[in-house]
Amino acid sequence: MKALVFPGQGSQFVGMGKELYDSRKDVKDLMESANEILGFDIVSLMFKGTDEDLKKTEVTQPSIFIHSVAVLKTVNGLGAEMVAGHSLGEFSALVANGVLSFEDGLRLVSARAKAMQEACDANPSSMAAILGLPDEKVEEICAQIEGIVVPANYNCPGQLVISGETAAVEMACEKLKEAGAKRALMLPVNGAFHSPLMQPAQEKLSAAIQNTKFRKAMIPVYQNITTTAVLDPEEIKMNLIKQLTGPVKWTQSVQNMIKDGATNFIEVGPGKTLQGLIKKINSEVTTSSAN
Repeated sequence: MKALVFPGQGSQFVGMGKELYDSRKDVKDLMESANEILGFDIVSLMFKGTDEDLKKTEVTQPSIFIHSVAVLKTVNGLGAEMVAGHSLGEFSALVANGVLSFEDGLRLVSARAKAMQEACDANPSSMAAILGLPDEKVEEICAQIEGIVVPANYNCPGQLVISGETAAVEMACEKLKEAGAKRALMLPVNGAFHSPLMQPAQEKLSAAIQNTKFRKAMIPVYQNITTTAVLDPEEIKMNLIKQLTGPVKWTQSVQNMIKDGATNFIEVGPGKTLQGLIKKINSEVTTSSAN
């Protein structure tokens, strides 16, 4: 069985989507409509902006979403039987399985990005990648730290990102190194995504999601928060809202997709990050890129 997977923040690069824009009228029309929806020239930033421009959350998230849906247009679903997305990528996955229109998806992604940026600006917070420890050990040590620090991204076995108040994240890194982590690396982000510090952003996103039309899914989406197949639009909405303050359980989602029959994972969007993670989760499945 084929599964489409969609990347999240961090997979952006300058020039993303330019080839598709130049070679396909449907992609050009899609991207130009994005400029109108957002009210600024995001296409120019995607093609000619600096790395710094593309690192701003309110630019990064819509750019990756636009690129992913543009690539999706060129492959026409590939006969996939399930979809999933990593964090932001879940919105692209919901366009792929018919739950959201491109226009509504882009508006939600933009609202999410702005709300997350505001939450980041309001709290000194950060994230760190922990390599070489079992998930349970990371969870145990985070629970012992004073202040807010929680597991945020279960990327693959031996790779877990933690998130929270900067002092608490730094303290956790020290304790995790003492416990045998190969690396505990502070990430260059100014914010604690997928942690309780995103609560103000969650409230704003919740209002936007409740005012958006979600259709019944054509094929299951394996959502970050539940890790299991979901089709019901109301359930999908609730899981999307919870995702902002809850962890991205990518390892568990991929394991469940494989258990349910997925053998071929196709990454749709910029970069190859998810292919690498999936191979570390299960080396027997095949992975490829749609673009």
